[in-house]
Amino acid sequence: MNVFVFDIETVPDVEAGRAIHELDGLSDADTAEAMFHLNRQKSNSDFLPHYLHKIVAISAVFRANDKVQVWSLGEETSSEKEVVQRFFDGIDKFSPVLVSWNGTGFDLPVLNYRALKYGVGAAQYWDTGEYDSGFKWNNYISRYHARHTDVMDLLAMYTGRANAPLDHIASMLGFPGKMGMSGAKVWDAYQAGDIAGIRQYCESDVLNTYLVYLKFELMRGHLDQPSFDRECQLLKQLLAQSEQSHLQQFLSLWNNA
Repeated sequence: MNVFVFDIETVPDVEAGRAIHELDGLSDADTAEAMFHLNRQKSNSDFLPHYLHKIVAISAVFRANDKVQVWSLGEETSSEKEVVQRFFDGIDKFSPVLVSWNGTGFDLPVLNYRALKYGVGAAQYWDTGEYDSGFKWNNYISRYHARHTDVMDLLAMYTGRANAPLDHIASMLGFPGKMGMSGAKVWDAYQAGDIAGIRQYCESDVLNTYLVYLKFELMRGHLDQPSFDRECQLLKQLLAQSEQSHLQQFLSLWNNA
């Protein structure tokens, strides 16, 4: 089975913000601050509506054919449309089990709006049995189907009162948790041109998600202890062979946790 664990990082969609709130003439930074201010007035939160998020990174762990990979889709210079297209192309090609932490509540709705904006095709993703009859009973869209496993949503029993931050759960389980950046700092990093740092941060989050998922698979009997240990060792081998410093750091923190 192909397993595709994913995570996204976003910044304010200042282009849409200008059009919706009539903010012509403001810089990107001032437009974003105006968007935050207007949202605080409405909901007492800086967290913008899903449709006002622009994707700047999608990172993945892909487990298939006795191999595991971790990377960020596209290049640092890739457009948002290209990165979103790559995500849905991967679903069309491999029909993987999608795995996320709060993907139902955040990542996938944002991806849906961005795909809508750019006219990105995603036939496999939206199929509920029209093209493949098997998708009628197990598809990406229905909340209680397994083709997308939102680990947080499942552990919380589909109630927001029991939701938990990924880094807290990862740390509780002896995994590295947050490394360096946080989601609140992504906008600052983006304005500074640090796309590489954002992608590295996103990759650390998706690694934590994958490890929590493995622990979840062990708990619900889809893996036994020897199989879980083999999966962890396979990932450690990948990280040990990597020349990227953030992946080496992740491995070091994991070994010392």
